[in-house]
Amino acid sequence: MNINWFPGHMAKTRKILTENLKLVDLVIELLDARIPLSSKNPDIDGIVKNKPKIIVLNKSDLADDKISEEWSKWYNSNGYTNIFIDSVKGKGVKELKARMRDMMKEKIERDRQKGRIFRPIKTMIVGIPNVGKSSLINRIAGKSSAVTGDRPGVTRGKQWINVNDGIQLLDTPGILWPKFEDENVGINLAVTGAIKDDILDTVELASVALERLADTYPERILERYKLSSVENRKGYELLSEAGKKRGCIVSGGEVDLTRISAVVLDEVRGGRIGKISLERPGMSGKPGETGGGT
Repeated sequence: MNINWFPGHMAKTRKILTENLKLVDLVIELLDARIPLSSKNPDIDGIVKNKPKIIVLNKSDLADDKISEEWSKWYNSNGYTNIFIDSVKGKGVKELKARMRDMMKEKIERDRQKGRIFRPIKTMIVGIPNVGKSSLINRIAGKSSAVTGDRPGVTRGKQWINVNDGIQLLDTPGILWPKFEDENVGINLAVTGAIKDDILDTVELASVALERLADTYPERILERYKLSSVENRKGYELLSEAGKKRGCIVSGGEVDLTRISAVVLDEVRGGRIGKISLERPGMSGKPGETGGGT
């Protein structure tokens, strides 16, 4: 599956990040808990450099709890501050605010001694499209301050959002690297919805998704789509049978592959087949080393 997508507005975002980094105290790097490797932009570490950072893994409600626990241990053992959250329901957001204040405690105290009494913590939130930045900002702020949407790339420009408890958030558009040297990165991003479906072959994508999930979560696939078996079967076969079981049939009795593909991808992304994770520690090196750069 060949994925090569780099809209012009994302090049502009890199410039925005670099220019505004000096304005913030702390960076929140937002990842998808289901795909921590693939959802990490490999350019961000080079841009952020030594600025204090918290890795926030969103959509934890959709991720496999056991694998998320493995990731948490991995991050902790490698010195990464990390928090798993669900920005829709607010799980982990209180802990995130507390961690931000704790990390900036010494700097805030130094500023107070210099007379800056009411000094907010200025934070930049960065991440690839559709990872949930706007939803997280709205949850932290307690109001719908940021532009949100279910299509990748909805947030277009930077905006500051004031939070009542001494926090200022700088929202920025999602940024995605221009090419994927590792095909798995592109597939994982596409399966979870970070890449627009209109530039992909959804039948091929749904087939790949089913084949991989049949290997890692076979019981879920069997139960959800009432399949006869998943062992040693290609994704296209699984998709075709799922289409028959769901009644996605066109005239002549043929399976409507486009329709069942949309159903499968929607159910995978929405967690209707259960909590799943597509990556776990040990699949590659440090987060960010999987995938292409510029």
